[in-house]
Amino acid sequence: MTANFPKRNRLIAGLAQGTLVVEAAIKSGSLITARLTCEQGHEVFAIPGSIHAAQSRGCHALIKQGAKLVESAQDVLGELTWPTKLSKTTESIAASAYAERAEGIFGNDDQLLKALGFDPVGLEAMQARTGLETAQLQAQLMGLELDGLVARLPGGLFQRLSA
Repeated sequence: MTANFPKRNRLIAGLAQGTLVVEAAIKSGSLITARLTCEQGHEVFAIPGSIHAAQSRGCHALIKQGAKLVESAQDVLGELTWPTKLSKTTESIAASAYAERAEGIFGNDDQLLKALGFDPVGLEAMQARTGLETAQLQAQLMGLELDGLVARLPGGLFQRLSA
């Protein structure tokens, strides 16, 4: 129900360390959430888009007003604060996830990087090249993005960054 959006957005803005706006027209509800985030002293991030696209104008306005420009996941992760002491359960889960990735449970990163090449490519094309299921492919691409080896581009495209 749209009547609940303002309350929900205020709660989200208050609970989160920051708000990332990916696409927003000038009169987008996302800009309301961004304003609430700013009013509560939290970070506002925005991904710029084409200067010709109406759905990018809200993000451009946010950047002009001081939102942090985001080009990669590292731009956001570098700005947020993380707890210095993790619970034993959290440490255990994190260690397990790292071990699974290191053991190649998500597949071979080298093969995915080779299939990706250096030209921007969409998820469907990557699925055709690799034969990976959507969830596995997205998880692996996210890991490579966090490692700084792949960039997520506008339009749902991915691009390899290093040799």
